[in-house]
Amino acid sequence: MSTPAATPAATPATTAVPPADEPLSPRRRWTILAVCALSMFLVGLDTTIVNVGLPEIGRGLGADTRGLEWIVDAYTVVLAGFLVVSGALADRFGRRRIFRLGLLVFGVASLACALAPSLGLLVAARAVQGVGASMLSPVALAIVVNAMPDPRERARAIGIWASVFGLSMAAGPVTGGALIEAFGWRSVFWVNAPVIGAALVLVAVFVPESRGQRARRLDLGGQVLLTLALAVTVAVLIEAPRLGWASPLALTGYAVAVAATAAFVRVELHRPEPLMDLGLFRRPAFTMAVLGAVAVFVALNVSLLLTTLYLQHSRGWTPLAAGAATLPMALGATLCAPWAGSLVGRVGPRRPLLLAGAFTAAGGLCLVNLDQDTGLPQLLTTYLLIGIGFGFANAPLTNTAVSGLPPARAGVAGAITSTARQLGAALGIAAAGALVAHTPPGLLAEAARPGWLLVSCCGLFLLLVARASRTNSPGSA
Repeated sequence: MSTPAATPAATPATTAVPPADEPLSPRRRWTILAVCALSMFLVGLDTTIVNVGLPEIGRGLGADTRGLEWIVDAYTVVLAGFLVVSGALADRFGRRRIFRLGLLVFGVASLACALAPSLGLLVAARAVQGVGASMLSPVALAIVVNAMPDPRERARAIGIWASVFGLSMAAGPVTGGALIEAFGWRSVFWVNAPVIGAALVLVAVFVPESRGQRARRLDLGGQVLLTLALAVTVAVLIEAPRLGWASPLALTGYAVAVAATAAFVRVELHRPEPLMDLGLFRRPAFTMAVLGAVAVFVALNVSLLLTTLYLQHSRGWTPLAAGAATLPMALGATLCAPWAGSLVGRVGPRRPLLLAGAFTAAGGLCLVNLDQDTGLPQLLTTYLLIGIGFGFANAPLTNTAVSGLPPARAGVAGAITSTARQLGAALGIAAAGALVAHTPPGLLAEAARPGWLLVSCCGLFLLLVARASRTNSPGSA
């Protein structure tokens, strides 16, 4: 992340960004990418850094597994629910303006998380954090796409963007483990402050303002229905193991989720300017890319939560040791994501998606017979394979989804892809938690086995996504 520092800056007066309609120099374009990637690293890191600290947070605040799931999913559900409207707001009022507002909200909410005296307040602060993060994820991608008019250059930039985001997701447990070991669980939120401060300065100096070609009306009805459908679906997955899957409350939850989803579809189909253009899903490649993004993040988050609970609760590892065990996952994601971006630019998305599916499926299969005494080499091999799969997946999925939408709707393009990711993250946490909730430590390994089978199935689904993807490279689109 040293790119911004290497940019010449004689005086503050001479570093003013050029108007949005002026061509940007190559150095300025890649500096913008670096600044946006720094902010995206923070969003991705905060999605997973909390996972490794869940046992410590549970002990500190007296929370059970169900409460711990809400700490993660309050963030991801709100983030998923507000991504599309944040992208539309950015296209309407200015991407840099919304991006800076998102940084401020995210920073203030992080401080509230660090100071939270109870589980309820921590969950509420995490939800506000999700609101701030929703203004960063799609807007960062829109800024990058707007700054990179050449399709091949844009494909490489998306590859780098995806690799930074993937690295942040995979590095979260390692970073969290080290911070918790040294400073306690609240440090995973305090660490956001200096990054937010640096990002605000860099955005003000280097990132130009840009907007969509035409401002869209806000679809408040669609926004409410989308958020309701996501929240109720995840709530049922988290609470049903305690309430009973056939209990009156659970059945009511199913009905509300289905009704909200159906109402959302109906409203969006009849809006002249919908929150989400459902007509895009008539394109098989776009639909499969969105579903693939869900599958990838289900696999990643199931893996991370099951690993955290198994290693710390069942085998008694420290947060640092449990986080360090996922280093092969971070290594695989870091090395393979840029390679995937390069492959997308040269040969299209199919080949990296095939690799992503194969490695993810193999990683899940490695632990379908997990037990209390599974050896460290087998665990590390699993995490490496899943990390490689994750690294190969993000760039082709992102590029396919963004390429399927008009350039003027870059904010919404990034938002739909990011919504799919966060929906997958929320569903993965809820599904993994449902498998092991209220399970004694000695039985965690056996209870987790269906979760590793689910990871493998997500990998197999990516093979179907690869088959549906376009074979042409972005440069020829």
